[in-house]
Amino acid sequence: MIAHLKGRLDSTGVDHAVIDVGGVGYLVGASARTLAAIGPVGEAAMLHTEMLVAEDSIRLVGFARAEERDWFRLLTGVQGVGARVALAILSALDTQEIARAVSAQDKAMVARANGVGPKLAERIVRELKDKVGTVALGPAAAAQVVPVGAAADAVSALLNLGFRPAEAAAAVGAAEEDLGAGATLDALVRLALRKAAKG
Repeated sequence: MIAHLKGRLDSTGVDHAVIDVGGVGYLVGASARTLAAIGPVGEAAMLHTEMLVAEDSIRLVGFARAEERDWFRLLTGVQGVGARVALAILSALDTQEIARAVSAQDKAMVARANGVGPKLAERIVRELKDKVGTVALGPAAAAQVVPVGAAADAVSALLNLGFRPAEAAAAVGAAEEDLGAGATLDALVRLALRKAAKG
């Protein structure tokens, strides 16, 4: 698993960047916001990454901020939302705007993204409301909403095992409460699975 890339920005395209790390060019898919934030070609760049493994390909998606990566994980956990749609949403809305849209169940706001119709927008705000919960709106909203670090990775692991978003978030939240904020990913996943089995 590649968690981040740090190197020189070699080039950018409409939906990707190439980061040169020690002479190896990594092609990384990215939202318009990330591409605007990573700086000029030829300069040092660092991207948080998510590796997408399919039967016939392995792709990297990069994010200027960890919160954007965490929202990408939440969005792609919704049925019908692939990497392309998630990046379109992250291009159209920043993380605080997505948090507000989910909290207010504002599907029209999510539907501003390319490729997101009314039905998919409704599913996104409905499913993520269970996972994210109602949050106080304000500058710190996005930071309070999304699990980060090992907790986010643990939620992602449970989603990959077929858990529903609400179940995964609840089980990981309960595990993190027992283990404390410094818990490792491995410990969180093991305890979350035990808690989910009891529930």
